Amino acid sequence: MNTKSPVQIMFEQYHCTTTEERRDALKEIIQEITLAALDRAHFFTHAAFYGGTALRIFHQLDRFSEDLDFSLMEPDSSFDLGLYLNAVWDELGSYGFDMTVETKEKVTDTAVQSAFIKGGTLLHLLKIGSITPPVPGVPPNELIKVKFEVDTNPYPGAGYEVKYGLMPIPYSVRLFDLPSLFAGKLHALLYRSWKSRAKGRDFYDYLWYLSKGIPVNRRYLEAGIRQGGHWAGPEPLALKDILRLLTDRFSSVDYKQIKNDVLPFIRDTRPLDLWSKDFFISLSQEKLRITP
Repeated sequence: MNTKSPVQIMFEQYHCTTTEERRDALKEIIQEITLAALDRAHFFTHAAFYGGTALRIFHQLDRFSEDLDFSLMEPDSSFDLGLYLNAVWDELGSYGFDMTVETKEKVTDTAVQSAFIKGGTLLHLLKIGSITPPVPGVPPNELIKVKFEVDTNPYPGAGYEVKYGLMPIPYSVRLFDLPSLFAGKLHALLYRSWKSRAKGRDFYDYLWYLSKGIPVNRRYLEAGIRQGGHWAGPEPLALKDILRLLTDRFSSVDYKQIKNDVLPFIRDTRPLDLWSKDFFISLSQEKLRITP
C-alpha cells in the first residue's frame, strides 16, 4: 500500500540532489497548491498570473522562481485579498502545511525603483512553518517563505490566456499571454532595481524570450513606460526607441553583480560567461521584435 503523501509524490518528480534544490522544489509545490486554491476560490475571474513563476510553471522556464505575482485585470482600490488567502490557508493545511500570513506594506527606497513599483500593490508573505508528514531531505521545521503580490492598479493593454495544471489536483489559471509577459519583463529589466541593484533574473528571462522568438506587446510596454513617466512624447513607442532604452541599460549594468544575483536560481551557469554589454546589445538588435 502506498503511504506517501501527495506532496511527497510531487516532490519525488524533481530528482533533487542538494538541500537547496529540495527547498526550491518544496517552494514550487507550495506555489502550485496555492494556484489550485485560488482557482477554487474564483480568484482568476478578477486577476491574472504573471512574472517568472508563471513562466516557470506554464512555459518551462529553466530557472527556479520564488514569488507569486498577480495583477487585477481592472483597477480596483477596494480589492480585498483576505477571502482568497483563507482559501489558500485551507488548501495548504489539507496537504499538511502549517501556514501563516505576514502582511507587508510595500515601500520604495530609490527613484528608479519607485518608477517601477507603483502604488496599489498588496504584498503578503506566506510563511510555511512545518509540513506533516515531512519531506525527505528537508527539515520538518524548515521555514519556507513565498511572496504573494497583487497589483490592484494595473496599466492597460495586457493580453490573457487560460492554462491548466494537473498537480496536486487539476486546476485552471488565467495568465498573461507570452507577448504581455515579455513586455512586463522588459519593463522590469529597464526600470526595476532591488536595493539599487539590477536583478540578474530579469536579464536571464529576457534572453529566454529572445530565444523563443516571442514579440513584445508594444501597447502594454508603452502604457507601463508612460505611467512611470519615462515616455511622454506624442508618437507611439517604436522598436528603435526600445532598442535605445535597452542600449542605455546594458551600458550601465554591473555584470558581475547581475550574474551573482541569478546564480542561486539556475543549474547550468556556463551561459553567464558570455554576459556583457556587447552580448546583450547585439542580440537585442538582431532578435527583438514587437507587436503592432
